[in-house]
Amino acid sequence: MKTLVTGGIRSGKSRCAEDLLADEDRVTYIAPGPRWPDDHEWRARVAAHRIRRPAHWRTVEDRDLAGALSRLTGPALIDCLNTWLTGQLDDLDAWSGTGWETELQQRIDAVVSAWSASPHRLVAVTNEVGLGLVSEHLAGRVFADWLGRLNQQMADVSDEVILVIAGRRLRL
Repeated sequence: MKTLVTGGIRSGKSRCAEDLLADEDRVTYIAPGPRWPDDHEWRARVAAHRIRRPAHWRTVEDRDLAGALSRLTGPALIDCLNTWLTGQLDDLDAWSGTGWETELQQRIDAVVSAWSASPHRLVAVTNEVGLGLVSEHLAGRVFADWLGRLNQQMADVSDEVILVIAGRRLRL
């Protein structure tokens, strides 16, 4: 069973995803995003997630998400796809450069393929970007466009998609 959990910022997505795996004996929590050590607010968000997770869950911080998925030996939670994408866009200098689109699509395809091929119970968290305004900034538009594509591809190979709004869950 593969579940994609989507919703807006602070909608309760992560808590929903954690609840879906609460009965599992061992879970690998994959944190695939970039690290921002000088960002105190970001560190506080990460700390809140760590405190909420069961102590017996194993945390893997790995930006090679496809590789991390292929090495799993049991159920896993990815939190989250949007931070993974941010790291990929950073790595490719997509915010100001050009010619990176093919490489990014290959990385997305590798993640989607690894997700689809995994025999384990998987849950992934992602932000829903299709409910707001189109950004006036190029970086915002690039991010929203590519996260929308990634979310669609992941939903296509998931068994279920859950939309979380104000802590309420809606199975799509």
